[in-house]
Amino acid sequence: MFGNINIVEIFSSFIVMAAIIDIFGSIPIFVSMKEQNKTIKAGQACLMALGLFLAFFFAGDALLKLFGIDTASFAVAGAFVLFILAVEMILGREIIKNEGGNSGASIVPIAFPLIAGPGALTALLSLRADYAMVNILIGLLLNILLDYIVISQLDRIRKILGENLIFILRKFFGVILLAISVNMFVNNISIIIKQLNI
Repeated sequence: MFGNINIVEIFSSFIVMAAIIDIFGSIPIFVSMKEQNKTIKAGQACLMALGLFLAFFFAGDALLKLFGIDTASFAVAGAFVLFILAVEMILGREIIKNEGGNSGASIVPIAFPLIAGPGALTALLSLRADYAMVNILIGLLLNILLDYIVISQLDRIRKILGENLIFILRKFFGVILLAISVNMFVNNISIIIKQLNI
């Protein structure tokens, strides 16, 4: 397995996953949640996301079928979470309440669907057709490390950007996130409808 290590494949896997996860684009979302006093634990969020990625990488469709769920339905569920989060950012209203405890927002919506979202999970599975498993896994681990660094340094990033720029970015990315959630919903609900032969 380790004899198949290829720098090009590792880099390609990393770039594909990084583009879909888009951790830098999620910075305004994380800052917005922190301002709402939602608990964010970088280590917990990244470990949970890594667990989801590994589960889907090795189990994939079988895991969803175990619960009677297809990929399209999974994506629709993720779209709903993203939609609510986008409305929070645009309107400045808290919809997903902080339930306290140690997890806070670390699992939902950070680990899923912001990091290990339907798109990233599906992309991870599709990479298996072209690249060696070890290279994909290394690329994935590098992405998780990048995610951890960004989330754990939110306060420093916040100071660098400033309050006004963060406010503008929050509204802008709220609209972008809303569009992504709607697009994800429409694309996958159409697949579900076709499967039902409606």
